[in-house]
Amino acid sequence: MTVERVERLLAQVQDDYGTISVLEVDDYRFLEFGEAIEQSCVFTADPSWLEYDYTRAMLIGALCHAEPESALFLGLGAGTLTQACMKFLPLEDIEAIELRPDVPRLAIEYLGLDDDPRLYIRIGDAVELLDSAEPADLIFVDLYTDHGPGVAHLAWRFLENCQKRLNPGGWLVINQWAGDDGKPLGAALLRGLYHRHYWELPVKEGNVILMVPADLDQELDLAGLNARADALAPRLGYSLQPLIAAIRPAS
Repeated sequence: MTVERVERLLAQVQDDYGTISVLEVDDYRFLEFGEAIEQSCVFTADPSWLEYDYTRAMLIGALCHAEPESALFLGLGAGTLTQACMKFLPLEDIEAIELRPDVPRLAIEYLGLDDDPRLYIRIGDAVELLDSAEPADLIFVDLYTDHGPGVAHLAWRFLENCQKRLNPGGWLVINQWAGDDGKPLGAALLRGLYHRHYWELPVKEGNVILMVPADLDQELDLAGLNARADALAPRLGYSLQPLIAAIRPAS
């Protein structure tokens, strides 16, 4: 017998960019933009649980750094990745820049985002506020609307400035859409901008996560990454190894 999944609308707001909704289905809550465009999924029993492969792949990008102390999130969403990084990484200072004022409020009120004293949230356009952000060991770019990736995902100067805001030894982690060829959106631009010196991790949701080091002398320590992922697996409740195995040099 098939049990019908009941969808409950918990909150809905209108802002200058459209509609934001929070829905609940069984043990999960969803942040949606516009007409049922799912942005984030939260397991209510554990908001640090990363349900999607693309968020797990972005966590792998964070594990490229052996001991990150600071992180900058450009785009907050429901805050699941932020929540996971706060829980599993030795971070001391965390900044998030979110365009829509209601998103952080809904994330804290309905989606389990901790109002952690380490976390500082600023409201505004990441493109405009990036230069006033503190340099960080990790920078995450995940700027999506109900129409797809924000313009910043293909903006040369912005992506260049993201890399420049990294501390020495830092990593830039970008959630990029993939084209029909499996390459990231703007592959030619990215190859030119980062001199082909980055790594890609394709995931089943149709995204490619980019892992970009702070400079050309910096390499991906795959052995160290594997060791950190294995040590974390019991706390995560899942293995990152199948995703790590898919990491490839810039295509």
